[in-house]
Order: sequence, then C-alpha cells, then structure tokens
Amino acid sequence: MTFTSAALGRIKPSATLAMTSRVLELQAKGIDVIGLGAGEPDFPTPDFVKEAGIAAINANKTKYTNVDGTAELKAAIVAKFKRDNGLEYAPGQISVNVGGKHTLFNALVATVDPGDEVIIPAPYWVSYPDIVEFAGGTPVIVKAGAAQAYKITPEQLDAAITPKTKWVLLNSPSNPTGAGYSADELKALAEVVRRHPHVWVMADDMYEHIVYDGFTFATFAEVAPDLYERTLTVNGCSKAYSMTGWRIGFAGGPLWLIKAMAKLQSQSTSNPCSIAQAAATAALNGDQGFLKERAAAFQIRRDLVVDRLNAIPGITCPTPEGAFYVYPEVSGLIGKSTPGGLVIQNDEMLIGYFLDEGRVAAVHGGAFGVEPAFRVSYATSETILSEACDRIATAVAALK
Repeated sequence: MTFTSAALGRIKPSATLAMTSRVLELQAKGIDVIGLGAGEPDFPTPDFVKEAGIAAINANKTKYTNVDGTAELKAAIVAKFKRDNGLEYAPGQISVNVGGKHTLFNALVATVDPGDEVIIPAPYWVSYPDIVEFAGGTPVIVKAGAAQAYKITPEQLDAAITPKTKWVLLNSPSNPTGAGYSADELKALAEVVRRHPHVWVMADDMYEHIVYDGFTFATFAEVAPDLYERTLTVNGCSKAYSMTGWRIGFAGGPLWLIKAMAKLQSQSTSNPCSIAQAAATAALNGDQGFLKERAAAFQIRRDLVVDRLNAIPGITCPTPEGAFYVYPEVSGLIGKSTPGGLVIQNDEMLIGYFLDEGRVAAVHGGAFGVEPAFRVSYATSETILSEACDRIATAVAALK
C-alpha cells in the first residue's frame, strides 16, 4: 500500500524546474554550464515597484488580506484590463493568486470533474496537462508543429471538441514556442467555440507585453465579446514586470467562477503575500513605458538566437511573435551518433548530450508535447546567448 494519494500519482515533476535545479547543482560544483531552461527575465524588478514593496513593509502592511486580493490591487487589475484589453470587469470578477500557475490550478480544480476533457494545444506549457490530470480530468492534446507555426487551426479545434469538453486552453504568445495568435486567428477559433455552448475558454496571456515586429496582441474575450461569460482571462506580473519571485497572478471572469476559485484558495494558500500585492498594484498603476524598451531588448536577443540556430545544420528555428523562447525543430539530428558512439534517438537524449558535452542546458520538446525539438529561453545577455550558440554548434558538428 502506498501512502501518497492517487491524485499525486497522476502528475510528474515540472521538466523546466527540474532542468533549472540540475543547472544550479552543476554550477554549485564549479562546472561552467549555461542555463537556457528557465523562463525568467534577467531584468530586475523596476525600482518603483520595489520601492512600493518596501513602503508597504514600512507601513506595516504585513497582515492577512482578503483571500483573493486587496481592494487596491483588484482596482488596479480592473483598470489594466480596461486599458490594455478593452475588457470591463467589476472588482468581484477579479481573482488574485500566488502566481499564474496558481490561477490556472484554482480555475481547473474548481471546475473539472473526472470524465471532463480539457483541450490543450501542443506545444504546451508543461503544467497544463498535469493540472488537468490532478483535477481528475482528461487532457486532449491537439498538436501543431512548426509547419503550421505552432498554432492550431479552427478545423483541429472543432474535431477535438466532444460532449465531454469543458475548457479550451489558449496561450498566446506561447510558452514554449513564442507563437502568437492574431486577432483574426482568435476570431476564427471563436467561431468554433460559438457552435459548442458547453465549451469555455481559458486565455493565458502571461506574455502579453513581450511581442515583436509590430505584432498586435489580442485576447479571446476582446475579439469575441459575446463569449465574455464563457472566458477566463488569465495574466500576471511575473514576466513583463520581472516579478517572478513576487508570485502574483490574476484573472478576470464570471462572478460565480471567481467565487469558486476564492473558495478553493481559502482552504489552500489563503491570500497572496501582502507585500507582493502592494508591489503589483504599483506595477500595474505605474508608468508602463519600460515594457516596450524591454521588449525591444528581447527582440534583439531573439534575432540573434534564431539566426545562430538556423545556421546550424539539422536545426530549424521558426521566428516567434513574442515571449522569450524559441522552439527549434531538430529532426535532422535524430539518428546521429555522438563521438562516444551513442545514437541520438530522441530530443531528450540530444538535450542530455548538449548538457554533458556542450555544457548548455535547455528543455527537450517531449516535455511540451511536440518533438523532436527543444526550448531555449533567451532571457539572458547577448554575450551568454552567443556563447551558448557556439557551444551548441560545436556539439552538433561533432555528431556523425
């Protein structure tokens, strides 16, 4: 007899966090490893945001708050949704959580029963299917490869919907690919959702402000206002505001769903950190000008990595619309042999080879549902990225 629960047995550790831990272990031993696995901006939290956190500490705002967010932060989120997305929410329709993952967890666990299906486009963020399975639901994976720019089509979505479908999960720009759905592409998907009144949409917009080449971000409820009552719009402060450690995610949605999420949160984490909430309020209410400056810096890094990886025989790297990831396809390297005679049979072995021989850490495509590929986070300096690409090129050149 095992002591752990069946629910725990349905999930596995995060592949991205596991790679980050591996890099830290090697670096602690003095080994020169370049980590390209972590989805974390290298920019610091803006000074005005940090100062708001310090001011909150000095003002003794260190007590419990409302379970799902302070009135001040909810007001800031309401203003953000109206300003950036043209969405009208009342404060009672806002949920504040301990990071975006917590927001998704609350929403799925509060709504998914055994037998329910959740459609997840792949490549997907590693936590999506595991959270669905933890809740007892069934992930329905719809694959979209590099040939279709890592975006599912309306026909694929329609074919995946069954009477058991409860949610469709849309992440744009995407982790792990950086692919972004245009307003027209979202409208086409909305046409499908309209025909199935039992299906809801969860829009994960965490990378909203990190977009390139004039790409215009749009969110699902914005382009399909008639589906507003069937949409949960998820966002947070982690990526755009470089506040990963502050752990603030949030969502806007129907009142009944927000209340259900708060009920679950009241018996798990309770409120997010009061200091982090004060900082997040400042972030959302403050000058947003730095967001474009940082996106421009990320675009330079993106272009560097895309160019360098596409110059390596056997690697094909599509150019993403946003986020700070690339997702190169590597079918041209599968079946090759390492200098030691080991045959590279899949992308997990390839990433292991890059780590062991090239001292570069990335995450294999199998963890994201579409292979053979791997994810590179370019949220680090151009110098480090250039060195990492040099090491990958050298490692690939040694394959036979």
